[in-house]
Amino acid sequence: MALINIPFRPGFNKQVTKASADYSWVDGDFVRFRYGLPEKIGGWADNIGKTLPGVAREIHIWTDVNSNRYIALGTNKGLFVYYDGAFYDISPLETTETGATFTSTNGSAVVAVNKTSHTVVEGDLIIFSSVTMPGSGTSLTASDFTTNTFEVTEVVNANQFKVTMAVNETGSGLSAAGSGSFTAYVSAGGTTEFVGYGWGASTWGDTTWGTARSATSFSLEPGAWSLDNYGAVLIGTVKNGKTFEWNPNDGLTTRATVSTGNPTASVMTIVSDRDRHLIHLGTETTIGTASSQNKMFIRFSDQEDRATYVPTSTNTAGTFQLDSGTRIVGAVKSKDYILVLTDNAAYTMQFVGPPFTFSIRQVGANCGAIGKFSMVHVDGVVYWMAKAGGFFAFDGTVKKIPCSVEDFVFTNVDEDDLGINYGSGDIVYAGYNSLFTEINWFYPKAGQTQIDRCVTYNYRENCWTTSSLARTTYYDKTVYDNPYATEFGETATPSFPTINGATASGATTLYAHESGVDQINVTGDRTSIPAFIESGDFNLGGKENDNDIFLSMKRFVPDFKVLQGNAQVTMQLKDFPADADKNSILSPFTITSSTKKIDTRVRSRFASVKIENTGTEQNWRFDSFRADVRPDGRR
Repeated sequence: MALINIPFRPGFNKQVTKASADYSWVDGDFVRFRYGLPEKIGGWADNIGKTLPGVAREIHIWTDVNSNRYIALGTNKGLFVYYDGAFYDISPLETTETGATFTSTNGSAVVAVNKTSHTVVEGDLIIFSSVTMPGSGTSLTASDFTTNTFEVTEVVNANQFKVTMAVNETGSGLSAAGSGSFTAYVSAGGTTEFVGYGWGASTWGDTTWGTARSATSFSLEPGAWSLDNYGAVLIGTVKNGKTFEWNPNDGLTTRATVSTGNPTASVMTIVSDRDRHLIHLGTETTIGTASSQNKMFIRFSDQEDRATYVPTSTNTAGTFQLDSGTRIVGAVKSKDYILVLTDNAAYTMQFVGPPFTFSIRQVGANCGAIGKFSMVHVDGVVYWMAKAGGFFAFDGTVKKIPCSVEDFVFTNVDEDDLGINYGSGDIVYAGYNSLFTEINWFYPKAGQTQIDRCVTYNYRENCWTTSSLARTTYYDKTVYDNPYATEFGETATPSFPTINGATASGATTLYAHESGVDQINVTGDRTSIPAFIESGDFNLGGKENDNDIFLSMKRFVPDFKVLQGNAQVTMQLKDFPADADKNSILSPFTITSSTKKIDTRVRSRFASVKIENTGTEQNWRFDSFRADVRPDGRR
């Protein structure tokens, strides 16, 4: 018989059963579609060899007037910048606490820091200064304290906490002796979202250490930053906290400092580039009074003056109160407007000039965003993941995007098919890849508190895919040749900056994506990207046979447009839709660039095909599947 070509459609279809997905792909990992054909995604590499403390929740890339390129990364532990092949610590600091003494024990590297009513919490990063040691009783020196950064390993009580030195105490030890000062890094909060009761409830760092809370529960939001640039100056705002700025002209070793005149509690900030206003969203109604924070309140600075927020008749500063929803979730810049999303509605914010400065109008309802980072602007259109499930776009009107993997992303079908963890929606991150017209949403599945999945919409191909690619932030190719993204290792230990006593409580790696065909980690090790794609069940006899007859496949002819190294093709067979897939006897078949045909000798009512790679230096792009098939009876 003549060879029959199976016309597979681009994208995944997870809205139907495998048996109903005729000529569709139903599953895969680390694949994309380009001009209708499936291919393995590009690789990624860590070119720095250093990891940062905490989990990155925001990334921003910009240039200064001299075309110097910077990547800012805000983690829950601090603020860092990448420049010219190296990381720099620009983390802002809290107020210095003085009058500390030290207690040490012979043979131990653990030192207790004694300070009445200290404000640090376990996991905080701190630096010491003005340290003096007694003339006897200890082998520790002032430089042992002042050389590196420390992690607070234990808070004993309101008057004592512990750190770990780089060396053991070899003297007799200290008992509340010596003196020094310490300063904590500004912390954005925790790595996950959780509900708290009693002590520690309410927002991160609210009131004083040890203060009792009511029996009411609070949802504690994960630590996060909003990052943007005002010209060359980096603007960074801790979620529900203060705003800081860092000017690269002041030197790479300088730290970010508090922005003068700015509110002290905002959900986020964003720079309106065309008109040069700094906008605070979900901010204070009374500047400098954190308790006045209103999650639906907007405040913007005077034009060209990011330190002035009090409106007068001679400036363009102002305020606005949104009314649809309970909180502003986030905002994103488009070509000539800013789209502001609450937990229920969508608003446009557009510069119109004096006397009103901005026109703010509601453009959508029942379309609230799931998280602060779940929205992205692409070619005049804003896309986002919704709080209630589904995906939306705004191009002048709000519309829901049809999604062929929607049930997989949002619905818990069974223990092997779990949808999104809605309780951790604040960490969902949307990233645009202009190289392949892809919008990626990285999210945690049910039962997970950290990102472990990705759903991708290719708006040019109008198709959807899913994968296990886990990235906490993602930034498109702009001033660099590659997109950049971050991965969080929950049990990893950070290597930059040098932190005494750093625990394996999590670290962030920065990767350059679309680099090669493999993954290269922080130590330079190369491993494969195990990509695969699997089709739905197809009836080679045609729908007119109503799947009533068995079919015999004598051979198939593989057709790869790109094949680097080997690929494996597996034929999966079943007699009835409810049957489990069974690999054909000879499967998997190893395909090389010289493979002409594959003899299969299979017989079944239904068949599906799976294409995959397992080794390094392997890459593929699949074109078509042609098979020699003939009827083979009803039994």
